[in-house]
Amino acid sequence: MSRSDWNQHDWLLIHDDPQPPALHMALDQVLTDEVAAGRRAPTLRVWEWASPAVVIGRFQSLRNEVDLDAAHRHGIEVVRRISGGGAMFIEPGNTITYSIYAPLSLVEGLSFQESYALMDAWVIDALAILGIEAWYQPLNDIASAGGKIAGAAQIRHAGAVLHHVTMAYDIDAAKMLEVLRIGREKLSDKGTASAAKRVDPLRSQTGLPREAVIGSMIETFDRLHGLCHDALKPEELARARELAANKFHKHEWTAEVP
Repeated sequence: MSRSDWNQHDWLLIHDDPQPPALHMALDQVLTDEVAAGRRAPTLRVWEWASPAVVIGRFQSLRNEVDLDAAHRHGIEVVRRISGGGAMFIEPGNTITYSIYAPLSLVEGLSFQESYALMDAWVIDALAILGIEAWYQPLNDIASAGGKIAGAAQIRHAGAVLHHVTMAYDIDAAKMLEVLRIGREKLSDKGTASAAKRVDPLRSQTGLPREAVIGSMIETFDRLHGLCHDALKPEELARARELAANKFHKHEWTAEVP
């Protein structure tokens, strides 16, 4: 099979109301499966968060990544996603998260590094329009002169590719350092000010409201590849709710790698 081009596909956009963290994890699995099965066209989904979360990668150790006492104290839910990569610290209104669900043909024959660069190229264009000179930082970051802007994760599964990205719009660096152990270790000798610098928020770089940044991103994707507004199908949402309850809410899944 030869690799397909973005513009060979009729892209859909889902940008729904805020959802709880475990449901977001489930939606990623369901929509990847739907695209793989040919029941859904390739889709860009922009997430809205109903509550704060730490999202850990599929193969990360729960206790090595997260201070569970601190997470509980701050009312932060810890969930595990289906893709690899590192932990993400999420607060509603402070992050911009999106997923791309596409046929595997879009990344056919590409290495993971090549496919990360391909899947993030439109965002780098969008950031340039907002006045931010950003670049792909292998393997899974988007960075600017100010620091890291975003982290990505990807999984290829059953005929589809899932690529999702969390971008820092604003950040409570002190709280992040309380909750994420890995951040604490990397920055223990540099202090909280360095945490804010290392993950540099889009708010400070653009001066724009979060909604305006998201709007510019969607406009850029539409200009480059075309987008039609869509919504979750009732059966997709029902399956995701079932998966959230029976898998992503379960401690057995979250603590699968203790």
